[in-house]
Amino acid sequence: MQAYIKSLLYLGIFGLLHFGYDLTHWNFLIPFSGINESVFQHLKMAFWAYLFSSGIEYLLVKRKLNNLGSFWYPRLLATIMVPWFILLIWYLVPALFGKVESLTIELGWSILAAYLSGIAGVMMEKSVEKGTITAGFKITILILFFISAFFYISFTYQLPWIDLFQNPELL
Repeated sequence: MQAYIKSLLYLGIFGLLHFGYDLTHWNFLIPFSGINESVFQHLKMAFWAYLFSSGIEYLLVKRKLNNLGSFWYPRLLATIMVPWFILLIWYLVPALFGKVESLTIELGWSILAAYLSGIAGVMMEKSVEKGTITAGFKITILILFFISAFFYISFTYQLPWIDLFQNPELL
């Protein structure tokens, strides 16, 4: 799937996860959706949105695949990394310009940062696909993926005392 198309798909799923729980209050969405505006909730939504967009991509290309591992391991690695790409990209504006006072600019930058993180994820997965994926690398990706999934689900229900997890609306 082309980078800009997958990134748009990822961005759309991210948007659904961002507002999904608030609009429906369906409890099964809690582990995947944002339940407040904390940085952590946005990282969680990015993780699940990228994984879900990769699942949709798989459904679209599975007949063309020769090697399932060469498809999934790069995407699981990108799923692990995309939330951190959002963090790096989004914080560029505050680092360069300080606090953004305009809600319009902040919202526009947030959407662009999410989209660019999707592009970065696709670029990473495409590069990893071309290389050799060793057994050790596969094990590392799987361990990090399951730790990440556990982290995003567990900390949704019981937050540790770390600033990253604070809802800015409550500060």
